[in-house]
Amino acid sequence: MTPASLALILVGVLLGATAQLLLKAKASTLGRFDLAVHNLLPVGLKIASQPHILAGIACYAVSLVLWIVALSRVEVSVAYPMASVGYVVTAAAWLLPGENVNAMRLAGIAIIIVGVFVVAKS
Repeated sequence: MTPASLALILVGVLLGATAQLLLKAKASTLGRFDLAVHNLLPVGLKIASQPHILAGIACYAVSLVLWIVALSRVEVSVAYPMASVGYVVTAAAWLLPGENVNAMRLAGIAIIIVGVFVVAKS
């Protein structure tokens, strides 16, 4: 894998993880809502008008484009395991209110890092 391909994958994964953090940060403040037919338009408008949500969607869109470019250059059996780096990045969720990253989760993240390293070196 070339450094450029690795960069495409990692930036795409980082943007995807950033999107998750942005969406979670805002979803936590929106509160619970009933997703019923009569509620779709008001809830949809409320969600669509939130800057964090729009930024998360934008991150996903750019991430998707980068991922498609990366897949045109790298085997999916190598690229897809690299997506696990997103789990490592989303561990930053401990910065968000109500999120708990304990020792067991950190151990799991360490195992993921080792796995990604093994795949990258193969």
